[in-house]
Amino acid sequence: MRIIADLHIHSKFSRATSKDMDVRTIALWAKKKGIDIVGTGDFTHPLYFSLLKSELRSAQNGLFSLKDTNRPPYFMLTAEISHIYSEGGKMRRIHNIILAPSFEAALKINSALSKRGNLSSAGLPILGIPAKEIVKIAMDASPDCMVIPAHAWTPWFSVFGSNSGFDSIEECFGEYSRYIHAIETGLSSDPAMNWRLSGLDRITLISNSDAHSPSKLGREANVFDAEMDYNEIVRIIKEKDKKRFLFTIESYPEEGKYHYDGHRACNIMLSPEDTKKHRGRCPVCGKPVTVGVMSRVEELSDRKAGFIPEDAIPARHLVPLEEIIAEALAVGVNTSTVQKEYDRMIAMAGSEFFILLDMPEEEIKRITEPRVSEGIMRVRNKQLSITPGYDGIHGVISIFGKKRQKIDIKEEADMPEKGQMGLF
Repeated sequence: MRIIADLHIHSKFSRATSKDMDVRTIALWAKKKGIDIVGTGDFTHPLYFSLLKSELRSAQNGLFSLKDTNRPPYFMLTAEISHIYSEGGKMRRIHNIILAPSFEAALKINSALSKRGNLSSAGLPILGIPAKEIVKIAMDASPDCMVIPAHAWTPWFSVFGSNSGFDSIEECFGEYSRYIHAIETGLSSDPAMNWRLSGLDRITLISNSDAHSPSKLGREANVFDAEMDYNEIVRIIKEKDKKRFLFTIESYPEEGKYHYDGHRACNIMLSPEDTKKHRGRCPVCGKPVTVGVMSRVEELSDRKAGFIPEDAIPARHLVPLEEIIAEALAVGVNTSTVQKEYDRMIAMAGSEFFILLDMPEEEIKRITEPRVSEGIMRVRNKQLSITPGYDGIHGVISIFGKKRQKIDIKEEADMPEKGQMGLF
């Protein structure tokens, strides 16, 4: 069966996260989106871990459901760790995702991590341990656990980050690299950008929302042909099983907050070529620019743009339905007009992903206004324009030619939050 999975989200216990990010609201929105398996996020937080144990029950397949039901969406136990440590004469700042098959394994991970830092401070704990140590801790808890570098290219907190990362998986994880089977491409990169690095050929590229609010669920996701089973999902990822991993759902990487280089304070956006011309400095104030994902890919890649590996898992780029409705009706995304139309369409069609991916055009026309249906088809046919994001400012997607500015510094956990930079 076709399964859509979003395995990296956060709970209300993380910084800059909606108070509505509890399991019941997450389940409600996952159903609206058409997500079959959703990560719990933040199982390392003691209070949230207790809530998960009280509100979820085992579905006997390494997944969990709400206690009063035993049907999708199912939950997978997941967490994200923020590492800040010194190695090789450089300060490293990396985020890693952990997948766990049981509460027992998650408890062992929590017990080990609690000896290395304060897990109660936030849903995304900040620890001064090397990235490879979390792999050892996870594997000791259960060989069925999985560690995946999160949003692997963002400048501040990632394995390949321009300001804090390494140049390869092996350089980062050392002898534990054999346990790293996948990376999360993040909102500012997509598979095509990662295919340019031959060093990632053995790595499976996955995509998740990193959602901090319910409506952001599924903005990126993974589509499998599989059973609702933890071990099967992990096997598919580990083996890069192209027959079972059908495609990833991607936002347009240009819309990510760190796609291009730039300096937000001076309203300067630079392509990699422009950054080289200006020798890495802002042409307005002369300070160093924040080097974005595209420049970092150019720096590390050994293939030209457009290269596609033989075993590449396809990707489909989408724009969230609420954003399509907003631009089609010329109103704000968070307005009641958009929410009413969104809810009405979901009630008639069943889920957002069915509308965006599978629903025939004629049926879409029957459930919404002509301009909304036209917007959906334009996105399917990639008939849009994008102004790239840079230095913490989202890029701007234009479907009908009218640009919509989106600035959201808090949504993806890739900016140095207050206090993080000077902790260690």
